Amino acid sequence: MSSDPVLAPPARAGDEPLVAVRLSDRLAARLIHQIEAGAFKPGDRLPTEAQLSATHGVSRSVVREAVHQVKSRGLLRSRQGSGVYVAAPPTNKPLAFDPTVLESMDAVVQVVELRRVLEGEMAALAAQRATRAQVAGLKRALKAIDAATEAGQFGLEQDFAFHRAIGDATGNPQFVRLVTFLEQYLLDAMRITKSNEARRADWMQQVRAEHRAILDAILARNPMAARRAAIEHLVRGEARLQEGGIIGGRRTPGRPAVRRAVRR
Repeated sequence: MSSDPVLAPPARAGDEPLVAVRLSDRLAARLIHQIEAGAFKPGDRLPTEAQLSATHGVSRSVVREAVHQVKSRGLLRSRQGSGVYVAAPPTNKPLAFDPTVLESMDAVVQVVELRRVLEGEMAALAAQRATRAQVAGLKRALKAIDAATEAGQFGLEQDFAFHRAIGDATGNPQFVRLVTFLEQYLLDAMRITKSNEARRADWMQQVRAEHRAILDAILARNPMAARRAAIEHLVRGEARLQEGGIIGGRRTPGRPAVRRAVRR
């Protein structure tokens, strides 16, 4: 393996790895840093797959995935039969997080805090604006979660679908786009959350009741109750991770106490 610090595991004290971060994510972060720092300038030809593979001690498939990620940021352009070149800086940068954002549970909690603010407002708007068709979609999404868990599955995709349906019910397509964007950063964290909750039947019942409370508030056209239920669902999910020993119970700057956040 390469001694490249970007490809090496994180070594920060007290910042335990969440999941094995993909090498392609680390290499993408390295390439992005080099481009932004000027090591590769607009118009420069990127080293070949074989060269990048040898330089960073990773397979060519890892290089291809990393280059694809950097291309998706608009930083690279392919020229047929010539290679991959650094693109001119885009006028407007697309929204993106560092590919290594989920190296630790502390980073996961930061993203969950962002999601809590977003989903509280989505639920409130859905309570005000949801059409009959969108309400029917919410009901179907909730039934799909129940069906998945009863079949012994985590219901990860079904859970995401329920929250996307709330975004759809706001009548604002930008919410759906933003929730879908965040999912790529929350997927591994949600797997851990679901795995943790599946350890105890009472936790699974709590999650079901929390989802139902969000839907009931939307059906009742009660924005304040919907906002409160959505925030409580996410805050209690973090509390279950603490109780399960997945994350520490210590508070970090900017992280509200569970009880105070629920009371808002």
